[in-house]
Amino acid sequence: MAHILNDAEVNAFNRDGYVIVKSFFTKPEIDKLYHIAVSDDVVKNNALDLNDQTGKKTKLTLWFTPGDDVYSCVLRSARMVHSVAKLLDSDAPVCHFHTKLMQKEPKVGGAWEWHQDYGYWYKNQFLFPDQLVSVMVALTEANKANGCLQVIKGSHKLGRVNHGFAGEQVGADMTMVNNALKTMEHVYVELEPGDALFFHSNILHRSEANTSDKPRWSLISCYNSLSNPAYNDESTSWKEPVKVLPDDALMNENAGSASLQGDFLKKEQDPALKETGWEKEVATT
Repeated sequence: MAHILNDAEVNAFNRDGYVIVKSFFTKPEIDKLYHIAVSDDVVKNNALDLNDQTGKKTKLTLWFTPGDDVYSCVLRSARMVHSVAKLLDSDAPVCHFHTKLMQKEPKVGGAWEWHQDYGYWYKNQFLFPDQLVSVMVALTEANKANGCLQVIKGSHKLGRVNHGFAGEQVGADMTMVNNALKTMEHVYVELEPGDALFFHSNILHRSEANTSDKPRWSLISCYNSLSNPAYNDESTSWKEPVKVLPDDALMNENAGSASLQGDFLKKEQDPALKETGWEKEVATT
């Protein structure tokens, strides 16, 4: 029986801004997903390289509209959608904003600077950060050595922090980040393959470069409530309720690699990476 978040996990999320669910996906499910992902030419050909502040590249492939591939079988699964529904501050249907496959390769995978996801999505002009939730599913082991995610526990309660540019990324105001680090717990989110991290759009998080000999790959699906409009976003999946699939769909033999028809993100299309002028006033180092 697949796991749906229970009341204790929902309470932990509301208190801390995140919750970890161990073995949310099984080993056979993750083995299939990772095997397809590493050999998926569509994913490779649509990957973006974003430089961190040292020039190291962090690689991701991001798309909006769910399909019938293995990745969509994850993001459309009942366990994902029904769990997210318990976290969103709305009774409206759950929609899929986007999913990204994070590919942090050994020795070369770059860092992600301190940021809030809503620091990006504020520019998409979503109105309600409490109606945006992300779920990271670990495809490989994530630890300190290979640049696992780090969070500041409870920092979602700060509200949106100002963000500027940090390399080709968006970074939070480091004065606020450093104040938060003095006040709240700094947590390294170490995960095993199949573990899931549910996190609030306003929690401060980062990751260091991968200096190890092992890759760190993860799938991160971002969800939105139908009641939360985005007034500066050309994609449409954020306002289309997810068509939920049974949890066993991932293991169906017809669930394979990504389609060439996918609507993948290009750098020039991302509102978060466009300068509006005030970013230069924010110290991100």
